[in-house]
This record gives sequence, C-alpha cells and structure tokens, in this order.
Amino acid sequence: MRNEKPLLALNRRGFGLGLGAAALMAMPRPSLALTVDEARALIDKALTDVNAVINSGKSETGMYAGFERIFAKYADVPVIARSALGPAARTASRAQMTAFTQAYQGYISRKYGRRFREFIGSKIEVTGAKPLKSYFEVVSIAYMKGESPFEVRWHVSDKSGKSLFFNIVIEGVNMLASERTEIGAMLDKRKGDIDALIGDLKTA
Repeated sequence: MRNEKPLLALNRRGFGLGLGAAALMAMPRPSLALTVDEARALIDKALTDVNAVINSGKSETGMYAGFERIFAKYADVPVIARSALGPAARTASRAQMTAFTQAYQGYISRKYGRRFREFIGSKIEVTGAKPLKSYFEVVSIAYMKGESPFEVRWHVSDKSGKSLFFNIVIEGVNMLASERTEIGAMLDKRKGDIDALIGDLKTA
C-alpha cells in the first residue's frame, strides 16, 4: 500500500516508537504510587533497549520487531491508540478498538523503524526528570552523527496500573498530536470507516 504521506524523518523533528497520539488527550489522573525516580528508571530501561536495537546491526525488518516489543513493553499502547483514533474511538465497538490498537502498534513500529538506520552509531541518554501536575516528565538528549544534540521529553504515568510512557515531545513538537492528525486524515479519506482503516494500517 502506498503511504498516505512521506514518513516523518527521525531527526530533529521526528523520533519515537511511536509512539510514538494527541495533545488533546485527557491527562492521566494524578499518580499515587509512581515516583520521579521510578519514572526516570522506566525511560532509562526503555532507552537501553532502544539503543541496543539501533546498534544491533539487524535489518530494518529485524528492527521493526525489536521496536514493536519495546513499544508494547514500555508504552501505554491502549491509551495512545485511543487518542490517535480521536473522536471515532467513542463510537468504535470494543472489538474494533482491540483490532485498531493491535494494528496501530504494528503500524507505528514499522513507520519509525524504516528510518531508524539514521540512528546507527548514535545514542539517547536520560538527563533529568520532574513531576508535573498529574504525571512525570523525563528529559533525554539524543546524540546523532552530523546533528546538534536535541531534547526528547517523555511523559510517564501509572494510570493504567503500571508505569508506562504515554507521550513524547521533541523540541516542543508533540508527537501524539502529530499522530492524531495523521490518523484522523487517514480515517477521513476512508469516510470514517474504522474497519477499512484497520485493514490498511496492517499493510502500511
């Protein structure tokens, strides 16, 4: 299937597991158990895994599988997928949301996995963390060959019962909002047909 539009470059304006859905997403409820150290430790572990895949020497196909495992392990995939689908999530059936979430997880992993070769020989490191109103923000710096270091902020919550990240912000660019806009445009092209969108995401 032909991509709906050019893939986002994983450079100063694009990175993520996908993570890599929306700025308008309802904020998580205040965390009662999660601490700033635990939030930082989560992203430290995630980035250790990310850096290992980036520099593993695997093919792009191998990277897709690796990044999908990382996304599934460290990201709040159901929350991200629901936010990406936007208002249509309110009318989708439970079966459709399950299918969309699974298809979106694979789609976002492949989408960014296609560009991860740009990070070979590079690394991303956590530099700090702080509590915000209802979640924690972990700050990391990405070091790429031929690029000035740039900042990647991770939003972490335990709203779902375990510590997971639900958003990534790169130099002020909210990747969740970008994904929601893109998925919304894809759904509009299919005249709101969620099943058609799910089918196309599986092969995108």
